[in-house]
Amino acid sequence: MSIPTPQYRLQAIRAHDVYEPAEDTFLLIDAIEKDIKEIRSRNPQLVLEIGCGSGVVSTFVNQALGGNVTSMATDLNPHALDVTLETAKLNDIKIDVVRTDLFAGLENLIGKVQTTKATKTTFFSQVDVLLFNPPYVPTEEEPSSNIELTYAGGRTGRSTLDRLLPRVPELLSPRGVFYLVALHSNDIPSLLKEHSDRMTASVSMERRCGIEHLYILKFVMKEVKEMAPLAESE
Repeated sequence: MSIPTPQYRLQAIRAHDVYEPAEDTFLLIDAIEKDIKEIRSRNPQLVLEIGCGSGVVSTFVNQALGGNVTSMATDLNPHALDVTLETAKLNDIKIDVVRTDLFAGLENLIGKVQTTKATKTTFFSQVDVLLFNPPYVPTEEEPSSNIELTYAGGRTGRSTLDRLLPRVPELLSPRGVFYLVALHSNDIPSLLKEHSDRMTASVSMERRCGIEHLYILKFVMKEVKEMAPLAESE
């Protein structure tokens, strides 16, 4: 059964220079819907979207998982957080939002892990589903507005992504999965090899949209192979 796209107010999005749901947004949603049985079988507890924009993707994932998860979303643009909260409210779900760069400051917000010395509060190794639609367009100039921040990715289109990717293995839980939007010019083969010692990467979906060739890359922690088999989804 197809999962409906969340409701959102286009007027509010456009009024605040928030990234409007577009082809890349819906490609990410399609990839998640394709994998939703597998995602459910991982029994996710925490979903984190970095750079939430309109909040449509976070809302979709929350709904697809039956609302039985903690959803968190970050963005540098305070208006994006307002719009995300409005989108969540329109769809009768709850999303916790934080204004920050990537996930800075979240390290001590949630989760408890047992260490050899003591139990400590940490954000690391707790994220079961990580989502990121980064600014991926190659640009020569630094972004100077909220809307430019949503797409301007520096000369390689990876200036923001390259700051996050090395930290992904620290964020993901042992059963964690990371969905990333990328452009053909971002060097897909190179991205797929990133941290191949700790994560298995694959192309989940790709689509040509006008002059853009978009990809959804999927990264899964390798430790999952050493754990008990995933439960079958009903």
